[in-house]
Amino acid sequence: MSVKSMKPDFELSNNPVIAQMSSMDHDQILFCSDNQTGLKAIIAIHDTTLGPALGGTRMWSYDNELEAINDVLRLSRGMTYKNAISDLALGGGKAVIIGDSKTMKSEALFRRFGRFVNSLAGNYITAEDVGISPSDMVWVSKETDHVVGLPGKSGDPSPVTAFGTYMGIKACAKIRYGTDALSGRKILVQGVGHVGEYLVGHLRREGAEVFVADIHDDTVSHVVKTYGAKGIELDTVYDLDMDIYAPCALGGTINDNTLPKLKCAIVAGAANNQLGEEDLHGKALLERGILYAPDFAINAGGVINCFSEVEGLSSEWAMGKSEEIYHTIYNIVSRSEKERVPSHIIAMKMAEEKINNGPKK
Repeated sequence: MSVKSMKPDFELSNNPVIAQMSSMDHDQILFCSDNQTGLKAIIAIHDTTLGPALGGTRMWSYDNELEAINDVLRLSRGMTYKNAISDLALGGGKAVIIGDSKTMKSEALFRRFGRFVNSLAGNYITAEDVGISPSDMVWVSKETDHVVGLPGKSGDPSPVTAFGTYMGIKACAKIRYGTDALSGRKILVQGVGHVGEYLVGHLRREGAEVFVADIHDDTVSHVVKTYGAKGIELDTVYDLDMDIYAPCALGGTINDNTLPKLKCAIVAGAANNQLGEEDLHGKALLERGILYAPDFAINAGGVINCFSEVEGLSSEWAMGKSEEIYHTIYNIVSRSEKERVPSHIIAMKMAEEKINNGPKK
């Protein structure tokens, strides 16, 4: 396995899906459709060298099916790297359900999705992601054992994801400022759903000045009231002078339009696929002197939480393992600064070394 970048602006309409799978070394894609329940989903298995592919299911109103394919391909590859760099005996996979998570959910839909997951015979283990709740996964679990993050077990992975992200932010601060103390630092958290809200809590308890933005005004109001954060409009995000930008919503917020406006020293957040174009925008951040914590490394707390359920480990183990993200991010970003190589390339190489070495004996 070798590092392969994928430009998200490729024309899927002009290229076979299998060619796109090949460009990132994917093993399998399963297209799922059920007229009775309205289910339209895609499950992507990227790599199973280190173990079964584990990755959450996302429910989102994509503009079209090609956008959904693009998302699931990038997300599943990211899970391979995330699991490998975290030293977990897991491969990488992901699923997307195309639809409105506020209006289209039903027990029948999730149970039908569970049967599709079960058809993969354990090669893919699912969990919750954007637009999915632990209760949705309960419906999935009625049709398959290959699901984690259930209530009463490891549960909602958001607190662990947020804690690991918080550790990664502190590691970046240590490199940039010589101290990992965040008191008084201006930090913008874009996206304050489950993970973002927990992250705001950690940052505010340490005394950071936290700004928040989200597509849902009621969510912003709740976080502002609960944690003493400052709400801003989404269209003003890139006008804010800040120390740290923490993208915690959907990906692609570092792109041609936003990067020239970005006023920060560090980009470190919980969102997946933060770079619109990996090579182009990863290099641009490096050239601008902005530290970047690779998303699949800093947001690994969620999959660590899921792995603890797979292996029957405690929640204390999961939090302790997530604390190690501090050292992972510190090593990646330090090496990036020293070698003048974009941090996501460093992280991918580190992950692929672990994959090429094979499962631990």
